[in-house]
Amino acid sequence: MSADDQLLPHRNAIDEIDATILRLLNERAGHARAIGELKGTGTVYRPEREAAVLRRIQDLNAGPLPDEAVARLFREIMSECLAVERPLTITYLGPAGTFTQQAAVKHFGHAARTQACTTIDESFRLVEARQADYVVTPVENSTEGSVGRALDLLSVTPLQACGEVVLRIHHHLLRKNSSNTQGITKVYAHAQALAQ
Repeated sequence: MSADDQLLPHRNAIDEIDATILRLLNERAGHARAIGELKGTGTVYRPEREAAVLRRIQDLNAGPLPDEAVARLFREIMSECLAVERPLTITYLGPAGTFTQQAAVKHFGHAARTQACTTIDESFRLVEARQADYVVTPVENSTEGSVGRALDLLSVTPLQACGEVVLRIHHHLLRKNSSNTQGITKVYAHAQALAQ
């Protein structure tokens, strides 16, 4: 029996499983849409409900996928279903591509609309004015400590913290046309990155 002949039953099984997964994902999204219609203008995102779903899924997981991978997949499924119910807008300290935006996507998934703000104050203000749904703000860095402005705002805002995201930070020093560090006289970066 050739290798292709041996692979064929597995490929056929995967095709059938994919079709079933797609049908079930759309069925889940249909329930999310129905929930959105029942809630009307009520609260869409329930962090405690999502945390419970992720815990339950990890408890059910028998492998071979690791729990972390299963949680990441279901985080995205919930994000897409939430967008069917009502897309969320998440503010963060910009520009695009910052670690704070990465934290927003990690917590809310790729279906959420992330909106860069020029200051932490602006990101809070947009949510307070109901022009956005949530703010993701840095509050602590293991190297540099607390982010003072965010903590100041958290103490006076009517907004309440509803979740926490831990994000591993990696910095890279880039240089044009060379792989060594000899002759470098200036490094341009954000003050926080330089301090780290």
